[in-house]
Amino acid sequence: MSTPVAAPVRSFSSYQKFVVALLAFLQFTIILDFMILSPLGAVLMPSLHISPAQFGSVVSAYAFSAGISSLLAAGFADRFDRKKLLLFFYTGFVLGTLMCGLAPNYHMLLIARVVTGLFGGVIGSIVLAITTDLFELDMRGRVMGYVQTAFAASQILGIPAGLFVSNHWGWHAPFLMIVAISAAVGVLIWLFLKPINAHLALHPDRNPFHHLLMTVSVPRYLLAFAATSLLSIGGFMLMPFGSAFTVHNLGIDMDKLPTIYLITGVCAIFMGPLVGRASDSFGKFKVFTFGTAMSILMVVVYTNLGVTPLSWVIVVNALMFVGIFSRMIPSQALTSAIPEPASRGAFMAVSASLQQVSGGLASLLAGWIVIEGADGKLEHFNTLGYIMVGTALISLVMMAFIHRLVPEK
Repeated sequence: MSTPVAAPVRSFSSYQKFVVALLAFLQFTIILDFMILSPLGAVLMPSLHISPAQFGSVVSAYAFSAGISSLLAAGFADRFDRKKLLLFFYTGFVLGTLMCGLAPNYHMLLIARVVTGLFGGVIGSIVLAITTDLFELDMRGRVMGYVQTAFAASQILGIPAGLFVSNHWGWHAPFLMIVAISAAVGVLIWLFLKPINAHLALHPDRNPFHHLLMTVSVPRYLLAFAATSLLSIGGFMLMPFGSAFTVHNLGIDMDKLPTIYLITGVCAIFMGPLVGRASDSFGKFKVFTFGTAMSILMVVVYTNLGVTPLSWVIVVNALMFVGIFSRMIPSQALTSAIPEPASRGAFMAVSASLQQVSGGLASLLAGWIVIEGADGKLEHFNTLGYIMVGTALISLVMMAFIHRLVPEK
C-alpha cells in the first residue's frame, strides 16, 4: 500500500492574505456576539429580573431568526455584489448589537436579539460564498482553517474579555465593545475589499422565489444540504450540557472550567490552519475520514467518563477538537465546490439556514434525552455520544458521494 504524498500547495497573494484575515476577524465578531450571551446569564437575569425560561428565549431568539433570515435571503443572494451584500447585513448586525447594548428591559433585549440574528445569520453564508469565489478548491482548506479559528479565538480571547468588561461596567458593556470592534472591521471592508461581482454575469435576473426554488431542487445540492444538516446535528448534540457534565459527572471544580476552555481553545487555534493545510495537501475527504474516526473514538471515551483528573479531561477535550476541526474544515471546503457559480450565494444561504435549524433541533433533542439525577449528575449523556457516532457514520457515507461529485485534483 503506497504512502500518501502531499501535493504542492499554492501560496496566497498579498490581497488573498488580507481577505483571509479580514474574514476571520469578521467571523470572530459574529461568533463572539452569539456566544457572549450565555456566560452573561448570571449577571443579566438578576439585572433584568427575568426567569431562566425568559433568558432561554433571549438566547434562542438569535438562532431562530438567523435560520429564517438565511432562508429568506437565499433568493436574493446572487443578485448583488457580494461586498455590498456583506456591508448591508454587517451594518444591520452592528445596529442590532448596539440595540442589545442599549436595551433597558427584557422585551427590548429580546427584540434586539431577533434583529441581530436577522442580519448576523446571513453573514456566514456570504463569507462562504466570497471564499468560494476568490479561492480555488485546492486553497479552500487553508482558508476554512484560518476562518474557523475565529470560533476558538472568541472562546479564549473574546469571552474572558467580555466577562471582564461586564464585571466592571455591567452587562451592556460587552455588546458595546463588540460594536466598536465590528465598526472598525466594517470600515476595513468598505475601504479595502474589492467588489465581488463576477457571478452577476453568469445568470439572468430571475425572480428571487424562483431562484430559491431552483436551488433547493438540484439533487446534488440536496445531498450537500442533508450532509450539512447531519453534521450540525451531531456537532451541536453535546454542546448544551458540556459544562454541566464536566462539573457534575467528571468532578471538575467550576473555577477550573476557564482553564479547560483556555487550553483547548489554544489547541484549536493552532489546529485549524494545520488541518486546513493537510486538507489541501493530502485530500479533503481523507482528512474528513480521519476526523470522523478521531471524533467517534474521543466522543465515546468522553461521554462515558466518570470522575476524571483535570489533566486527562484537558487531553480528551483537545483531541476531540482535533476530530471536530478535521471534519468541519474539509467538509466545508468540499461542499463549497458543489454549487454552480451562479447559485453559490443561494446555496450557502440555504446551507446556513439548515445549520441554524439543525443546531436548534439538536439542542432540543439533547434536552429530551438527558436528565438530571438526584445527585446532580447527568444521566443518559452517553446516549448523546452514541447518537453522534451514528450521525458521523452516515455523514461519512454522504461525504463520500459528495467527494465523487467534486474529485480533487
